[in-house]
Amino acid sequence: MQVTRILAVRHGETAWNRDTRIQGHTDIELNEHGRWQARRLAQALREEPIAACYASDLSRAHDTAQAVAQQHGHTVQTHTGLRERCFGRFEGHTWAELEARFPDETLLWRQRAPDFAPPGGESLRQLQARVVAAVTELASRHPGEQVLVVAHGGVLDILYRAATRLDLQAPRSWAMTNTAVNRLLWSPEGLSLVGWADTGHLQTEGSPGGTLDEQAA
Repeated sequence: MQVTRILAVRHGETAWNRDTRIQGHTDIELNEHGRWQARRLAQALREEPIAACYASDLSRAHDTAQAVAQQHGHTVQTHTGLRERCFGRFEGHTWAELEARFPDETLLWRQRAPDFAPPGGESLRQLQARVVAAVTELASRHPGEQVLVVAHGGVLDILYRAATRLDLQAPRSWAMTNTAVNRLLWSPEGLSLVGWADTGHLQTEGSPGGTLDEQAA
């Protein structure tokens, strides 16, 4: 049985990441540091065999993937199933604003209640079903090959849990840094973990800023 190797990457940094502002489906572009991270990622993956480059259709993910795709002569293929979790009316707010305006709902979010959805948004269970279906669809096209998948913190969290068989409500102890390289294997039996949170390409002089971890998946 041939497996598909997946390079799973969270998009580069945005201004809203810096502000701890919830993005969700809101289309926020990369900031200067995020564009630098994307270039560093592309340089780090230049010798990797990559059969296809997939990304969320949100610009922060697409533009991160585009930097890598150009190195390999590929075009970025977008898939809405790779979008960040939809946070409905939470989008655009900071953590502090949410806790002040919607304390009960914010507590359910912090507790990772699987079936809680912010008004107009998705639950964790809905996100899980969407992400696993999308990655299964894409990976099944490439047995024996390696693909790039650029998405979002919430998506990466779901992939880690799927690969390690962790429950949706298990506390997160793993990093989800912007443009870190995460390695997974996919087979018809599911995902497995190879390596996580490789940020070696970001540990260099000349970086315009530090690295941020996703605060909430």
